[in-house]
Amino acid sequence: MNRLAIVLFAIVSAMSLSACNTVQGVGKDIEKGGQAIERAAK
Repeated sequence: MNRLAIVLFAIVSAMSLSACNTVQGVGKDIEKGGQAIERAAK
């Protein structure tokens, strides 16, 4: 559970720092975040 919280925090931080300008860019960031969560869950 602690590891998941760290991964989620990292994803949120990365998304806020990336400052996407388009909806497509936001979608890509969310997809990458989902992939990171899947890797952490394995």
